[in-house]
Amino acid sequence: MRVSGSLGYGSIPYEGTLMIKKYKIIDCNSMSECLKIAIIVALQAEFDLVKNIFENYEEIFEKNISFIKGQIANNEVVLVRCGIGKVNAAVQLSELIGIFDPDYAINTGVAGGIDKGLSVGDVVVSTKCAYHDVWCGDGSWGQVQGLPLYFEGSKVMLQKLKALSTNNTHFGLICTGDQFITELTGLQTIKTNFPNSLAVDMESAAMAHVCYLRNVPFVSIRVISDTPEMSHDNTSQYFDFWKDAPKRTFELLKKLLD
Repeated sequence: MRVSGSLGYGSIPYEGTLMIKKYKIIDCNSMSECLKIAIIVALQAEFDLVKNIFENYEEIFEKNISFIKGQIANNEVVLVRCGIGKVNAAVQLSELIGIFDPDYAINTGVAGGIDKGLSVGDVVVSTKCAYHDVWCGDGSWGQVQGLPLYFEGSKVMLQKLKALSTNNTHFGLICTGDQFITELTGLQTIKTNFPNSLAVDMESAAMAHVCYLRNVPFVSIRVISDTPEMSHDNTSQYFDFWKDAPKRTFELLKKLLD
């Protein structure tokens, strides 16, 4: 048995057999009833799609953060739009954790597919996240000194997601950096440093980093909106995706919360 809230910064996120939060006992080996879950997205279009799966919600403004809080199945859920990029993601999620004290944090949205086995509309779930644009002069490329190279995904959520997944769901490494990858040279650099990477975005690793420090289990669920390696114009591919982006692209998230 372990009591949450006593762990220091830099320790490994805890997912043991028992967690106590606000005098409520939660079985942390399963996503059980009445969990508190934070969902973070970067874009307004993503926010609007996820908002549709709420059964009811209220809008809240606190500490300069605007978010909605409501119910999905038996879970108490908050949804916030953080904006694009690592700093926006880290600041908003850190504040949200302080306000809401979630049992789990989930990032969802879109990403670029950087593996030949991926197509637009496929889903990538992060078994781990890493920065593709960090170099501290020592250690591995992508690693911040004093921190792990990879921020691991929540074993509990990954287990459930694997049970719910379909043929177009892939599990693996998501790489993050403050750039939209449009050229093959940028893609090739990422693949050289991280040959097993499946997708690239601008927020996931920053959120995973915050959750690592704050001891909150985390996973990122990203829908592939463009494929820089397979398309000559992935910028147009990305915007075309949003013209027809169906609600079904976020079905896996809803299944996880049900």
